[in-house]
Amino acid sequence: MTNPLSKRLLAAATCAALAVTVLSVPATAATAITRPAATAATAVTAEAPRGAIVSATRLDRLSPAQVSATLRTAGFPAPEHLLGVDVYRVVYRTIGTDGAPTTASGVVTLPRSRDGRLPFAVYEHGTLPTKRYAPSVSADGDGRLVPVMFAAAGFAGLAPDYLGLGLGPGRHPYMDAASEVTASADLLRAARDLAARHGRTLDGRVMVTGFSQGGQAAMALGRALQQGAVPGFRLAALAPISGPYAVERAELPAVLSGDIEPHTATFYLAYWITSMNRLHHLYDTPAQAFRAPYDTTVEGLFDGLHTEEQIAAALPASPAELLTDAFMAQTRQPTGAFLEALRAGDTTCTGWRPRVPVTLYASRGDRDVAIANSRLCRDDLAAGGAEVRLVDVGAVDHMHGALRSLPRVLRTFQDLLS
Repeated sequence: MTNPLSKRLLAAATCAALAVTVLSVPATAATAITRPAATAATAVTAEAPRGAIVSATRLDRLSPAQVSATLRTAGFPAPEHLLGVDVYRVVYRTIGTDGAPTTASGVVTLPRSRDGRLPFAVYEHGTLPTKRYAPSVSADGDGRLVPVMFAAAGFAGLAPDYLGLGLGPGRHPYMDAASEVTASADLLRAARDLAARHGRTLDGRVMVTGFSQGGQAAMALGRALQQGAVPGFRLAALAPISGPYAVERAELPAVLSGDIEPHTATFYLAYWITSMNRLHHLYDTPAQAFRAPYDTTVEGLFDGLHTEEQIAAALPASPAELLTDAFMAQTRQPTGAFLEALRAGDTTCTGWRPRVPVTLYASRGDRDVAIANSRLCRDDLAAGGAEVRLVDVGAVDHMHGALRSLPRVLRTFQDLLS
């Protein structure tokens, strides 16, 4: 679930320099853009409609050749007969976890072609602890590149930053499915208005994918769209990748068995526990959850300013070294508020029947998000009568599983265009 593709894999593929050159604005311009938008983000009124655009800034205009070079160097699929792409950062009005007005940010990409009505393709990104690595700010991450890929194929692409990331105020409510949905649905509203400003029309179809944490977010958004969360839009396809759909039944058992790499598991648990404490009150003081000396530092690590590398360096090598005996017992047998928080997020594959085909992608070699999550999601959806398929892309790790899945997701979405 951590910082998918954007730092580890793309750096390994040596694409960062090219991606920054092609997709980013100069540092001085970026500063000029960010400060007014961040200021506007604090000026929220109760009367402002959800999805209203606070600011929309074109970050780049890419030729087909630039799109092709960027995607291929990063290891992403480049569509045949690809189009040029305009990339926008949008700050828009939404609601917080308490229902109060706030703002969020995200990326919207539009193909540089005036032909036809556009369907939406939504990409939900994976775990990010750092505001500046979110899609609307960072040029070299999957949250920026995947929407570019979709727009080059003829979709209106978008990727929400989620609450508290990018230019959004406050801290990110990590793994909170409800706010993943509201931030995504309201970006759809904003993107519809942005497209109209540029003379584009939409055909109402929304195809949804996402990776890691974004797999959970994609399932949650798919459910909300089918239930009419954004009038005028309908769910047309659902293809999440390696999502933590069943943390209680699959991910925590994999953490305890060692199937999830222990240092990675420590990162996830620290992020999740500190986030869920703000929503479900898991502890009164950090010392109840975290051993010394981490009880005095761990909450501050997830302030949106620390990088994943800084956080990882400040955490111990295993959950048992981080968590108190009482909280290790909660991971083995959740009760109370801990169990309530788990089950609030573990509902994205249960209790509904998608009316569109669902394809889940996962990799059996994944040591970040156990493939058991996807197997349980498949079984839960099928038990409700859904048409669902699970594609195991091989004995590869979390990041490479995404890269193997994305070309298939793109083909699936393109098939629906014909």
